[in-house]
Amino acid sequence: MGVYAIGDLQGCYDPFRRLLDELDFDPAADTLWLTGDLVNRGPKSLKTLRFVKSLGDSVITVLGNHDLHLLALHAGMVRRGKRFSSLNSLLKADDVDELCDWLRHQPLAHYDKKLKTMLVHAGTYPDWNTKKTLRRAAEVEAALQGDDYHNVLGKMYGNTPTKWSGNLTGYKRLRFIINCLTRMRVLTRGGRLDLNFSGSPFRARRGLRPWFEAEERAWAGTRIVFGHWSALGLIVLPEYISIDTGCIWGRQLTAVRLDKRRPRVVQVHGQYW
Repeated sequence: MGVYAIGDLQGCYDPFRRLLDELDFDPAADTLWLTGDLVNRGPKSLKTLRFVKSLGDSVITVLGNHDLHLLALHAGMVRRGKRFSSLNSLLKADDVDELCDWLRHQPLAHYDKKLKTMLVHAGTYPDWNTKKTLRRAAEVEAALQGDDYHNVLGKMYGNTPTKWSGNLTGYKRLRFIINCLTRMRVLTRGGRLDLNFSGSPFRARRGLRPWFEAEERAWAGTRIVFGHWSALGLIVLPEYISIDTGCIWGRQLTAVRLDKRRPRVVQVHGQYW
C-alpha cells in the first residue's frame, strides 16, 4: 500500500495516466495525494476531472487556484474569456454540475497524522501551525459548501489584505486564506503576501523570500507537500516537498512516494504543445 503525491495536472490527462502506469497504481490498495489545479491550460480538463472523481476514496485532492476559478466560471461569477478557453468543453459537458459540485466539496488542506505530512496547493502562512492551517482551510471549505458559495467565489479575487490578522472578518478573511493556501509563493520580510511574483526565487527582488524560508515557521515539525510554483521545480526535503515540475510547459509530471523513509521520485514527460 503506497501513498503517492503528484503535482499539478492542469488537464494533462495522458501524462497522468502514464505516470500511474509507472507507479503500478492500484486504487484498491494505494492512495494518491494531488496538489490541486486539476484543470485549465491543458487539453483534457474534462477527462482529467472525470477520471480523478472516478477514483473515489483512493484519491485526496486539495483545491488550487485554477480549480476555484473553474467553480467561479460555472457559478457565473466571472466572465469567460480566451485565457480560459481550455475549460469550455468542461463547462458545456452534460455532467458539469455534478463535477463542480464534487470539486466544491474538496478540502484546501489535508493532514495525515501518521505521516506527519500536510498537503496544500501553494503553501501555508508562517504564523499558522498545522492545526491553525486546517482550521483556516475549514472556514473556506464551509463557505464553499454553504448557500452563499456563489458570492464567496465572486469575492475571492484580489490581492488584499496582504497580512494575516485574527481580526479579519467576512469575505476579506476568506480571501486572505484562499490567497495564502492557493496563490502564495513569496512573502516580504514583514510577512506580507506578494502575489505578483511567479518566477524563480533567485529572481525575486530584495526583501522577498519563499514562504517556506520565513524566519518563524509555526508549522515546523510537519512536512508540507505543495505544488503551484513550477518555476521552483522539484525539491524533496524532510521539511517540505515542492512537486509542481511544469508538466503543462512540457517538462515533467512528478510523483513522490510519501510513506517510505526515503521518498521515491517517479517522473514522466509532460504535455508538449
